[in-house]
Amino acid sequence: MMEWFLTTLRENPAIAIFFVLGAGFWIGRLKYKSFSLGTVTSVLLVGVLVGQLDIPISGPLKQVAFLLFLFAIGYSVGPQFFRSLKGSGIKQVIFAVVMCFICLGVTWGVAVLFRYNVGESLGLFAGAQTISAVIGVGQDAIGNMNASAADKAAWQNIIPVCYAVTYIFGTIGSAWILGSVGPAMLGGIKKVRQQTRELEAEMNEDASSSDPAFISAMRPVVYRAYRADSDFFSEARTVGDVEKQFESLGRRIFIERLRVDGSIVDDITAKTPVKKGDEIVVSGRREFVIEDESWLGTEVPDPQLLTFPVEKVQVVVSKKGGEDKYTVGGLRKADFMEGVLIADLLDNSGNKLPVLANTEVKSGDTLTLQGEPADIKRAAAKLGYIDRPSTATDMVFVGFGVFIGALIGAITLHLGGIPVSLSTSGGALIAGLILGWLRSKRPTFGNIPQSSLWILNNLGLNMFIAVIGISSGPTFVSGIQQVGWMLFVAGAIATTIPLFIGIWMGAKVFKFHPAINLGCVAGSRVTTAALGAIQDSLQSTVPAMGYTVTYAIGNTLLILMGVIMATFM
Repeated sequence: MMEWFLTTLRENPAIAIFFVLGAGFWIGRLKYKSFSLGTVTSVLLVGVLVGQLDIPISGPLKQVAFLLFLFAIGYSVGPQFFRSLKGSGIKQVIFAVVMCFICLGVTWGVAVLFRYNVGESLGLFAGAQTISAVIGVGQDAIGNMNASAADKAAWQNIIPVCYAVTYIFGTIGSAWILGSVGPAMLGGIKKVRQQTRELEAEMNEDASSSDPAFISAMRPVVYRAYRADSDFFSEARTVGDVEKQFESLGRRIFIERLRVDGSIVDDITAKTPVKKGDEIVVSGRREFVIEDESWLGTEVPDPQLLTFPVEKVQVVVSKKGGEDKYTVGGLRKADFMEGVLIADLLDNSGNKLPVLANTEVKSGDTLTLQGEPADIKRAAAKLGYIDRPSTATDMVFVGFGVFIGALIGAITLHLGGIPVSLSTSGGALIAGLILGWLRSKRPTFGNIPQSSLWILNNLGLNMFIAVIGISSGPTFVSGIQQVGWMLFVAGAIATTIPLFIGIWMGAKVFKFHPAINLGCVAGSRVTTAALGAIQDSLQSTVPAMGYTVTYAIGNTLLILMGVIMATFM
């Protein structure tokens, strides 16, 4: 039975790959307190174990999976990447670029100090800086080098070994440093929390409006019915009068429909009359709708009146505001947002942003709007386009995108006798960046639903890692013996120094707010786990405002720097 099992796996390596993916994803979900290996590391280690069975894997599967992953990464961050190159985000762009070069320089210095070869150095860089894609980019770069086939194979095989050893501290260490040590460096956790609360309050102020609906549009939107039986309706009133009365009380609440003399009225305007005894449906955020409405009347349970179509859709912002950008506060005052409430705000990478009055809403961001269909349609036409759920992926866009990018990346230039190339993987990444940006500008083509993007991203990378693990399994143990466990120390140094420099630089040179500073460092290092640790530590989502731009820059530059690291070494 065992012989049949081994023979089957060796003759059908695809079976082994899917086992590695299933087991790796399952182990990656396991946590002990806040510790988790993560999916990529788990898939790699399971692949190494399965690789001990000496399962040969041939063909282009590994490269195909990796190219799809890099294209998906570029597509995801493209709008944010190009948008960040201008406007108010330029300071964060410069910070991220400097941080990426610091990460490269420190890792290169550590590699030279410990006398690592090019493969060991690339594995160190990939793990210490938590940029898994460097495994593939580095292997591509080594493949283009002028070296013997034996040397290139040895260097390529050692990369995942070094990555596995250094990645654990790269992830856990980054989260601990930025979540715990970082606030201490910036004045202490209590002080930074207080400064973060003050920033939230400051960003929530709107000098031209007393509308407190700007506090948190992410809260649930509710609809309630009242009978207009108070003294307020003793004189003639209109829908506009009622909404203005809410505004005078510091609340932005809309009148959605009426019941007049027993009949429901849907088509209402600001001039629609409201008389004593009519029933009114109001909409707004929960915390304001449930306040004292004695001036309005008695709340009534009227299922028929409260049963009407309401949309909650995602709208991708692709049109500019009056000053080349929107703010949440500006949107709330816009005429086209009448009757529309903001339920959520995401950047292009899917990170939640705090919905405060002065939070900028930029091209490529996604607003979740709630309201009646006609109101949503009007608002969406001014903001961009409605991103309705779709299962269709534009495979023409994906196929030709990867083809053209990889083809351009394959071009090699010889500078001083040294072959320099983006590599096919670097070309696919850049193609994704450009096409993702074009998609945000012209949303009539190139649709890749989030579910498909998740598959391309996660399955692409982890299938690549699974093949790497299985292929390197037979030499993995000897590789560990070759590099020694001092590599863990080298990785900890390469992880820690750039983080400390980044925190200091953000505070002293770029003068970032402490919460924004920590978010910028996490984004530049592309460490989502650290962002979560920072937000938990500060009890706020404000750090995400420093994460989004720097993540787009870091996720691109750190991958490409795998090529630079290979050239240096």
